[in-house]
Formats: sequence, C-alpha cells, structure tokens
Amino acid sequence: MAYYLGNGVPENYKESARWYRKAAEQGHAKAQNSLGFRYAHGRGVPEDYAEAVKWFRKAAEQGDNQAQWSLGVAYQFGEGVIEDKVQAYAWWNICAANGNELGKEWKQKVAEEMTKEQIAKAQDLSREMVKAHP
Repeated sequence: MAYYLGNGVPENYKESARWYRKAAEQGHAKAQNSLGFRYAHGRGVPEDYAEAVKWFRKAAEQGDNQAQWSLGVAYQFGEGVIEDKVQAYAWWNICAANGNELGKEWKQKVAEEMTKEQIAKAQDLSREMVKAHP
C-alpha cells in the first residue's frame, strides 16, 4: 500500500493522482475520496479546497465515511465551502452512523458550539441527506 500514498515522492503523487482521477471519474468512491485528499493537501495536483470538496462530496454521497468526515471538516473550517456548523454536524452524524469514530468525536465537539435548534436542524438535514443518497 505504500504506492497508495504516493510513496512520499512528489513524482509518485502526480502519477497516483492521475490514476485516482481515472477511477474517480468512473464513480469509484474510494478513488474520489483519495483524489479529494490530493487536492486538499496539494499532493500531485494544485492545492484546491473547492475541488477537494467536489470529490469528497461525490464519495460521501456514495457512503464513504472518510469522505463524509472530510466534508464535515471542510464545513467546520470553511475550506472550499462557506463555514457552516450545521452542515459539519450533519456530515459527522452520517459519518458516525457509518462507523467512523472520528465522526462521533467531532460531532460531539461541534455540538458544544451549537444551539439545540441548530443540532435539531442538523439531525433533520442528516436524515434528508441519507434519504437522497441511501
């Protein structure tokens, strides 16, 4: 799996990003998540949070809990999207329901900064999102 992470060599990042793009464009969720990671960190592609969010969203809507967590992070910190704690909570809520422990932890942390109404709105949003992309 060393090549999966680009082997730490910049030339390998470009090559792996090229292959991830091919698979991502064919709808492969793990490749979409990995390509999003590449854009978020500038690994083999220019750093571009908006592009990262695009690929994370595609993977997240297919149920990839790592991409769901990453979308929560993007919304929490306003990276590639407008900062929105309700959206962050909603994605981490889905992520946690899909077995990701970080989703559980981060959902609890952001909830401390939210009103009860915001949390209720985020939970409703989570349900709507799951219905739209089961």
